[in-house]
Amino acid sequence: MVLQWDVIGDAEQSVLADPVRLRSVRRLGGAGPDEAFDRVAMLVRMLVDAPLGVVCLVDAENQYLAGQVGMPEPIASERTMPLTHSFSRHVVVAGEMLIIPDVRVDPRTRGNPSIEQLSAISYAGVPITDPDGLVVGALGAVDHEPREWTPSEITLLTELAEVCSSEVCLRIARATAEESRRAAESAHHQLALLTDLTESLAATMDLDEAMRRLGRIVTAQLADWCVVTYADEPKGAPQVSAAHRDPGRAADMARLATLAARSRTDLEAIMRATRRDGGYPVRRLDGSAKLRDQLTDAEIAELAMAAGLGSSMVAPIISPVHRLVLGAVLLVNGPDRAPFSAADERIAAEIGRRAGLAVENSRLYREQRHVAEVLQRSLLTELPQLPGVELHARYLPAQDGAAVGGDWYDAFAQPDGSVMVAVGDVSGHDIEAAATMGQLRNLVRGNAYGRDDEPGVLLTQLDQALCGLRVPASATAVLARVRQSWSGYSISFANAGHPPPLLLLPDGRVQVWWIPPEPLLGLPPHQARTSTVRYVPPGSTLLLYTDGLVEDREQLLDDGVARLAEVLRTSAVYPGDELCARLLEVAPRRSDDIALLLVRLTGEVAPG
Repeated sequence: MVLQWDVIGDAEQSVLADPVRLRSVRRLGGAGPDEAFDRVAMLVRMLVDAPLGVVCLVDAENQYLAGQVGMPEPIASERTMPLTHSFSRHVVVAGEMLIIPDVRVDPRTRGNPSIEQLSAISYAGVPITDPDGLVVGALGAVDHEPREWTPSEITLLTELAEVCSSEVCLRIARATAEESRRAAESAHHQLALLTDLTESLAATMDLDEAMRRLGRIVTAQLADWCVVTYADEPKGAPQVSAAHRDPGRAADMARLATLAARSRTDLEAIMRATRRDGGYPVRRLDGSAKLRDQLTDAEIAELAMAAGLGSSMVAPIISPVHRLVLGAVLLVNGPDRAPFSAADERIAAEIGRRAGLAVENSRLYREQRHVAEVLQRSLLTELPQLPGVELHARYLPAQDGAAVGGDWYDAFAQPDGSVMVAVGDVSGHDIEAAATMGQLRNLVRGNAYGRDDEPGVLLTQLDQALCGLRVPASATAVLARVRQSWSGYSISFANAGHPPPLLLLPDGRVQVWWIPPEPLLGLPPHQARTSTVRYVPPGSTLLLYTDGLVEDREQLLDDGVARLAEVLRTSAVYPGDELCARLLEVAPRRSDDIALLLVRLTGEVAPG
């Protein structure tokens, strides 16, 4: 009935297709019987004495018989009629009641196929409206003969249409509330996922670990399984990580990642969707067949099918600095789960952006760490080769901080044959602490070299220099001078708020050189610092170290020092390098920098 559609015209068609009106119709459901509206249709037949009573909901293409009585099969069961057969569409278009005694002679309805198929001769229809007053359908009465509808019948139809409109408004309100609830739940879920992802990625600078965490989070909350391909540089070699919601498939996912890393063809197939014109935010892949066809490796395809291939999508990992694609996140749901939605696409795009930020953060961290390590190493002393004294040293940055800090060690020979050794710790774990440490070490050297003063005097003069030169240093330190004596060695030392030196004697005993505490370096000058002298036999080992080796928030400093002393005693037989490695294992946790200096006194006693 093309002619009938042409009669309606574009203006009337636009009313039927109005998106706001159609949204209300969709919220009321599609075809199917509705008990409440069936009762209204029955009342129409009883009260108006019409053989056909209908409650019609009209969209842009069909009318749905939400309520009906008297309709023949299959319409009575299917509850759907095309608009070419609809009288109610004219009520929707006009937005008002439509009363037609004989549809065969009315120019709007005389070609309607329902005249022949339903023996519909007379029609009375009243609008059914939504909460905004838009007409979503009509309550209709149909007779098989020409009929003059009386005012009382029209009034009854109007009242029953009001009942239908009230029911429509109530159902739309419920549907709107349910949509809002679901939207709020979805927004909360998305926010929780992105919050978890952001916190997890921010907690590590290791790129491989970051991508493993990403896989665990998205498979727990968004997809059944995923494959993440990434490179830490725009043209770097890609790495692959894979995860599945089912922990029992961890081995399969590891194998899939290994194979995919070798198969550049398959990786490029996954990433190709993100490389056109700089990369799409997200590309949907429709169904398992399309994804399977992109995989050339038979074992990869087999593993993917076993993991479950339903709907899938690819989100690019884009560098926020270079605006280049660094990889992609392939998200896959099994065939038993609903396809990814538009909301899932948006959150996948955000996952890709945050993964790109994690890649950049990791790259920048590695660059900064390398620079910091080079700086730190350049500031630390290359230990001299001295007769009768064997020197070993180690420096380790904190694991949970920057790779540079204020811990330092130093050793140098004096013109008189004595050896100066020092270990110190400037407050802080950053570039500024390292720079201050370099200044302090150079001041110690410049202040001490060529002078025969005892360490206490030298540290007193160092305090004055730090204050006078306005060096912003706050540090602990132990400075010691080692001399050969008639009985072996004499060691004089001064301690500025630092952990006590340890001395391992040839017989295996360990001395802890506790002395009354004195202030840190860099504080306003106070009374002169003191020096302590100890005489030790050849074959002894002096250990200087920073607090990162012995401090533990859950224990006293004395306990940490005792633990270190025990390791020093039990490991005395090992060579210097291995002994240093064993001593470093004492640290309870690497939350602070560690520096240690091992001084083995191996020389012959100087002639008297």
